[in-house]
Amino acid sequence: FFFSCFERNSDHTISKMAKLSLLLLAAIVALSSAFAPSARTAARVNQVAFAPKAEEQSTSSALFMAEDMTWEGEYPPSKVLGPIMSKMPSGVLAILSMGFLAACVYSCVQSGLLLREPGAVESGEWVKAQYVLMGFGGPLAWGTHVASWIQRKNGM
Repeated sequence: FFFSCFERNSDHTISKMAKLSLLLLAAIVALSSAFAPSARTAARVNQVAFAPKAEEQSTSSALFMAEDMTWEGEYPPSKVLGPIMSKMPSGVLAILSMGFLAACVYSCVQSGLLLREPGAVESGEWVKAQYVLMGFGGPLAWGTHVASWIQRKNGM
């Protein structure tokens, strides 16, 4: 009896793992295609032969006004950081980065302490909204430290 229950759970686990593996593979393929060089195609993409030709849009739209964000060399210009962070000094960005990192570490430690409470995992009491939000401090700390490095390299 014990082994028959184990085999049934094993098949269910394998099925879930197969679905998870397929989902991860699809995500990896989608992400890798985002970084593949785009092919230069003609302007006639998706034109229908019998459709009337629409007039060209004016070049005043925001899409045509986007700046080229490519660069050569070790570090990009400050304009890649956007309109707000490109004007911030590197010291301010470094302090923000440390604050975000501190919030993330604090939330991880506090969540770990809540996990040790008896029955917290079964009831879900260890998941607190403020700790989940503070957990986003990790990616924000990484982004602001990179922005700080860019600003320092650009002399700001």
